[in-house]
Amino acid sequence: MHTVTSPEQNVSEVEIQQAIRTGIERYFDDCRARVPAFIDRHFHYPGAIATNQKALGWDMLRAPINLLWAPVYALACLLKILTPKRPGLMWLHRLANRVPAGFTTRVQQHISHLILVDLLNNDQEGSLLEAYLIEALEAVYERHTCEPVDHQRFNTLIEPLVADTLSQYRVTRTAAADITNSISCTVLGAFAFQKFTPGGIGLGVVLASMLAKTLAARDFILGETIGGWYYSVFPPEPSLATTASVMVAVMVSLAAFAALSGVIFDPVQAAVGLHRRRLHKLLDHLQRDVTLSTQSSFRPKDQFVARILDTFDMIRAGLL
Repeated sequence: MHTVTSPEQNVSEVEIQQAIRTGIERYFDDCRARVPAFIDRHFHYPGAIATNQKALGWDMLRAPINLLWAPVYALACLLKILTPKRPGLMWLHRLANRVPAGFTTRVQQHISHLILVDLLNNDQEGSLLEAYLIEALEAVYERHTCEPVDHQRFNTLIEPLVADTLSQYRVTRTAAADITNSISCTVLGAFAFQKFTPGGIGLGVVLASMLAKTLAARDFILGETIGGWYYSVFPPEPSLATTASVMVAVMVSLAAFAALSGVIFDPVQAAVGLHRRRLHKLLDHLQRDVTLSTQSSFRPKDQFVARILDTFDMIRAGLL
């Protein structure tokens, strides 16, 4: 972080920078120490139920829209990475930068609020990071001068970084739900239909084929039983309209399930350490950005993993 106040003659630039680094390190060390308790309160039972019950209501509609929009946002993020701020590509970079992440669900808002208030500020009013920095700087200034420390400048530097970092963390919730859907479809296809269905598209193709077979057998001239035998050997090809309708129904159902799946999968992710690693990564990037006064560098890879799984699902279903 750059110097936030003009030093007096008796206060060296080195002392101020060292005080800022010390305050930042102390703050983020304390945040990391709060991570295990934070996960226990909000991602293990019974906290996971309270966290995810926010999904009841409009989130059941927002979640399907977010999952369908997620590939567009992932492509925009990829474009921002591949098109740095060069004169000839600025228009593309600006265009990608305007693409929204989707609707913010109540669960995402709730978790962002918990991270901000509980983890980052330890349930205290105001910015706890600012308090750590002010305390470290005042200790230096007390040794040399009575000049006050500029509090407001800290808020100007810190707040945008925290806001962008939390926005990126919210994206991981959508990506995690998408990955959960892929895993659920694979398990369901394997046990219920003895088919490999790595996502909603693959599951939709299987169900469309089953529906086409059932409808064809029902209308078979020699009766439904014989029709079932016949179409087991010569399965009918489902129409494009049937396949598309079943796919949409499956995707919407999976997305609605994903809105509430955190009740099941948040404790699982907490048990295997995914929540811990994700929060530590958030804190590591935020510390780096605050220290170097850079733009937010927290860009979780979850959404790209989800898009790879979606691509594999489309290839398996014959759409790519």
